[in-house]
This record gives sequence, C-alpha cells and structure tokens, in this order.
Amino acid sequence: MQLSNIPKIKNLESGNFFVLAGPCAIEGEEMALRIAEKLVGITDKLRIPYVFKGSFKKANRSRIDSFSGIGDEKALKILQKVGETFDIPTVTDIHTNEDAPKAAEFVDILQIPAFLVRQTDLVVAAAQTGKTVNLKKGQFMSPESMKHAVQKVLDCHNENVMATDRGSMFGYQDMIVDFRGIPTMQQFATTVLDVTHSLQQPNQVAGVTGGRPDMIETIAKAGIAVGVDGIFIETHFDPANAKSDGANMLHLDYFEGLMTRLVAIRQTINSF
Repeated sequence: MQLSNIPKIKNLESGNFFVLAGPCAIEGEEMALRIAEKLVGITDKLRIPYVFKGSFKKANRSRIDSFSGIGDEKALKILQKVGETFDIPTVTDIHTNEDAPKAAEFVDILQIPAFLVRQTDLVVAAAQTGKTVNLKKGQFMSPESMKHAVQKVLDCHNENVMATDRGSMFGYQDMIVDFRGIPTMQQFATTVLDVTHSLQQPNQVAGVTGGRPDMIETIAKAGIAVGVDGIFIETHFDPANAKSDGANMLHLDYFEGLMTRLVAIRQTINSF
C-alpha cells in the first residue's frame, strides 16, 4: 500500500519508518490529548510519519472484571477529537462485524486484533469500509500464512492493507519475535512490528498479562535494523496505573530518546 493513502499522514518525504503509537486504551479525553500532543511534537521534530493509536474498547481481556472501556461512542469521539485537534490519522481495534462501520466513522485505520485475524467476516467487514486495514499476525500463525489474511482485504477491492508482527507464542507465558518474518510479510504487505505486544507475558496466574518493557529498545532497534516499514508502540505517562497493558508499555518520557536512536539507525541503514 501507499502510506500517502492514509489521510493526514505527514513527513512521508523523510525516508523514515512510520509509527503507530499511543495508549493501549482510551481512558478519557484529557489523557488521550495529553499523550497525542507529546507524540505529535516528537514525531514532527524527528520527521517521522505518525498515526495515533488508541483502543475504543478492549474486548479481549483475561478476566471479566478487567477494564474494557469508557463507552464505545464516547471513546470513538475522543479519537475523532484527537485526529481533528492535531490533524493526524488515528487507528483503533475492532472486534465484531458491527464495530467496523461504526468505528470507520471516527478513525482512519481499522485494526484487526491478533486473536481475530482469521475471522473472515470481520476482516471483510473492515475491508468493505474502504479504510486502511491493519492486520495483526496471530500469535499462532506463521508469517507466510498472513498472505491469506491480506488477500481477503485485497479481494474486497481494498488495497490499503498492512500486516503487523506481534511475536509468536513460545510456551505458555512468553512471546518471541522471529525477525525472518519481517521480510517474509513484506513480500505481500506493508509490514509493521508491534514492539510492546511482542514483549507480553500472557496467561499469568493472576489473570493479568505481564511484560518486559526493559526489552522495548532491543526489539525496536532490531526491527529497524532489518528494515521494517513501521513500528507500533503503546505508551503512557503512567504505565503503572494504566487501565490496560501497563506491564509492557513504554513510559512516555522515554519515547523521544528511543525515536531519536531509531531514526539514527534507519539513516545509517539507508546510507548503504
């Protein structure tokens, strides 16, 4: 796909990777605007094409009492406000066929969660909105098999599709990134590396997913070094008290330093 097909995306002439970043879930208007303002400032300074990420609801929680959202319409309107306030594109997850047209009214990219990427009706519903579709690779799928998920979008006459690696299950409670998967998926789609979800430690006894945020920079650097098109990072100004996935999010204070180093790596790679 052409990144220029994503509305309002900027800095495409820089030769940089693009970034999808933001909180795991929309917890409220003030927090979303606060995070977006910081990320927009950093990505504009470093000339990185940027998309704001935030889930309007979290339907794939381990426990029934886990935070799932502040209300669909309320969260979607906050995403819309973020996009309009900062003139940037936005992306959110969808979980049901009905979510697709509803979310498409408010955001620019629809994301299919990894656990749901083989659900044909859901992928087709997203594709038929005409929005860009981001397909998360299932933790249980090979990179090669993602070509079939991509083809479902293309068969709906929608060429705006990207594939995102988010690691593969290694035993019961760990994720591993096989970096061979990046060039493999690039053969059939623009490819993103989901850095923070690749560091999850799921299936914890407490029913709350753990993570390894200390390894975020390691995974991100490796992804940029092998030439991934974009990276996905969840970030928050207070991960310890975030309502979802705080265990593997990057603290917002560290975002600029990480991006600065990743841009330097990409510039070096591009010089060869």
